[in-house]
Amino acid sequence: MGARGGLVRAINAGATAGRSGDPVTACPFPSGDLRRSVWVRGCAKTMRLPDEQHEQEQAAA
Repeated sequence: MGARGGLVRAINAGATAGRSGDPVTACPFPSGDLRRSVWVRGCAKTMRLPDEQHEQEQAAA
């Protein structure tokens, strides 16, 4: 598989990690690897901020 496929898998894995609440520091790729940047971008795009979590809890109550 080419480099593009690896980047797509990395951003999808990062997005999954962000939705599940994993910290950005959980990235499995080493520093300097382009997949790390893409993984962190996917994670940050989908992760909830503490204020958002609090608002959702209040709305559910």
